[in-house]
Amino acid sequence: MQKIIIKTGRTYPALAAQLGDFENWIERELGAAPGEWRVVDVQRGEALPAVADCAGAVLTGSPAMVSDYEEWSVSTAAWLREAVAGNVPLLGICYGHQLLADALGGQVGYHPQGPEAGVVDIRLLPEAGQDPLLAGLPAAFPAAVIHWQSVTALPPGAVRLAANDFEANHAFRIGSAWGVQFHPEFDTAAMAAYLHHLAPALQAAGKSVEVLHQSLRPTPHAAGLLQRFARLLAH
Repeated sequence: MQKIIIKTGRTYPALAAQLGDFENWIERELGAAPGEWRVVDVQRGEALPAVADCAGAVLTGSPAMVSDYEEWSVSTAAWLREAVAGNVPLLGICYGHQLLADALGGQVGYHPQGPEAGVVDIRLLPEAGQDPLLAGLPAAFPAAVIHWQSVTALPPGAVRLAANDFEANHAFRIGSAWGVQFHPEFDTAAMAAYLHHLAPALQAAGKSVEVLHQSLRPTPHAAGLLQRFARLLAH
C-alpha cells in the first residue's frame, strides 16, 4: 500500500532553490523516512495509483485556482471522490482543501475581502473536540496562510472544524478526509519568503506587507497536524 503526496503545484523557483518545494516541507513535518511517501505530480500529468493501492494521501497547495477547472485538477477531483468513497485517509492543504471540497459538492471562489496572508490565529469549533485529527489541540493556535480563494460552501455531510474572523471554513472533515485552508508545512522562513515575493500583489489588494511580516511567529501546533495525520495512517 502506497502513501502518496499529490503535488498540485510548485513554489517559486528561487524559493525552491533555497528551501525546497511543497513536498519537501510536507515530508519534513510528516517526519517521513526517505522514500516513505511517493510524490505524484498530477499538475504535470503523472498518474495517481489505484485507490485500492493507496494507504493515504496528502494534497499540496498550488498557485493554481480550483475554479479554473484545469484538466489535471478535474481528473484529480474524480480520484478524490473515489478515495473518499473508499475511506482512504486524505489531508488536503490550501488548494488541496479547496479541491477536496469542490470535488465532493462544495463551492470554491475568490474571497470577497481579498487574500488572507501571514500568520493568523485559527479557532477550533466544538466539533473538533471529537475529531480524530484535531482533538487535543489548543482552542486557538497560529497558522500560516496565503490564499485568494476559499471554500465558500462545504460539501453535503461535511463537518466544519475550524474558522477565524476572516475565513469561515479553515478546516473540515468528510468521512476519513480532511481539508485545511492553512499551511501546516510552512515554517517562518517559507512564509516570510512568500510575503516578500507576493508583496506587490498583496499591496494591490490593500494589505500592509509590513504588518503581515510583523505577524510572523512559529506555528508548531499547525505543523503538528502532519505528524498527527501520519500517526492515523499507522493505526
